[in-house]
Amino acid sequence: MILFPAIDLKAGRCVRLRQGDMARATIFNDDPVAQARAFCDAGFTYLHLVDLDGAFAGRPVNQSAVEAILAAVELPVQLGGGIRDMATLSRWLEAGVSRAIIGTAALRDPDFVKAAARAFPGRVAVALDARGGRVAIEGWATVSSTSADDMARRFEDVGVAALIYTDVDRDGMLQGIDWEGTLALTRAVRVPVIASGGLASMADVRRLMEPDAAGLEGAIAGRALYEGRIDAAAALALLASRTAQ
Repeated sequence: MILFPAIDLKAGRCVRLRQGDMARATIFNDDPVAQARAFCDAGFTYLHLVDLDGAFAGRPVNQSAVEAILAAVELPVQLGGGIRDMATLSRWLEAGVSRAIIGTAALRDPDFVKAAARAFPGRVAVALDARGGRVAIEGWATVSSTSADDMARRFEDVGVAALIYTDVDRDGMLQGIDWEGTLALTRAVRVPVIASGGLASMADVRRLMEPDAAGLEGAIAGRALYEGRIDAAAALALLASRTAQ
């Protein structure tokens, strides 16, 4: 069970949004590299990066910040935001990103995901960002008519490494994870699922220890980490004890 600390990049800074609203951004660190090193020093084993500006622009925008993080830390990194064609995906994987996350393009061009998963086994994930159960794209600004479950099933047998399920309405709101929807997804597909959006407290971390959460690869932690609502050392020790059982 992996706890992924999130570094969301906006104008080169480490921020957290509320419900995906770029106008409701809180800056937590002007130096994303320093933040990445802090997460590394805290004992995390994997970083979750999002190019927020890239998600809206449809192309990489915070490239220099991502490259600086890749050069500064040895932890594996999964990256999303603005990855909408094979050239961009290949460039990031060759630059040192361990896993590329495809969101908007997964809905619009599922053949791209299938081709990417074949070309880069184990290194492609799909983002399922949902508002009211429907997939949201283009930095969550547009809500489609496709349900998260239906989209998940499209990629069940194509070789994607993981599905990252985010309840957009909970993201950054510290209301707790959508356990019902997240765990239902783990039962509906065989692809590992990563929970995202709303992780709020150590109670949520303890919930990851329950038997019915065994289908999760992990969870993404953002605002709760930055605001000290989750103690990194305690959370990592707790999850490590689950692994040891």
